[in-house]
Formats: sequence, structure tokens, C-alpha cells
Amino acid sequence: MRERRVMLGLTQQQMADLIGVTYQQAHKYEKGINRIAAGRLYSVARALGVEVGFFFEGLDEDREAFKPTPQQRMLLELARNFISVTNRRHQEAICVLARTLSDDRRDASDDNGAAAA
Repeated sequence: MRERRVMLGLTQQQMADLIGVTYQQAHKYEKGINRIAAGRLYSVARALGVEVGFFFEGLDEDREAFKPTPQQRMLLELARNFISVTNRRHQEAICVLARTLSDDRRDASDDNGAAAA
């Protein structure tokens, strides 16, 4: 959205006026802070003189290039398994376990730093 707006020489305020939102909302759309609903995306595309598909060009290419790291794969697996745990107390226990293991790791690095000093 920003790229096309700049190409046309429009300010964020002018863009906001064209699509019927506040300057702050247009800014949030451009930064990706707020998502753009389908109807609003259509209005944005019309205001910028492009088809809605303009905003999706090149997405397939980027998707094929993405290769998750082993840590990202494990994180996804952990999230899927966590969601499948239906008992709320068990979910809380998993969170406590993860927090405890994380704290232990920090404590060990703090101890190593103190020993090295």
C-alpha cells in the first residue's frame, strides 16, 4: 500500500481521505499493525488505481523460498501438541515447565558468568 501511495505522490493524509479512514488508521494499515478487511482492501485498490491482486503479487515466490529452521519446526510441533491438550491444568503445567526450564538456563548462564569473572 505504501509503495503504491508513494509512487502516486500521495501523503498518508490524502490516502486516508481517499479511503475514508483517519490518518492514524492509514498509518497502521501501512505498517501492518492493523489488518485490512477485504472490503477496505478493495477501496484501497480503487483509490490507488490497481486491482486487488496487486497486493498479492509475488507471494507464491516468497512462500516457496521459505525454509523453516529445525527450531521453528519444533516450535510449531509444540504449539500443535499444546493446542491438543484439552485439560486447562495440564496446559498451565506445561507453561510452568517451560518457564522453569528457561529460568534454569538463565540461572546457569548467570552462574557461568559469575564464575568467569
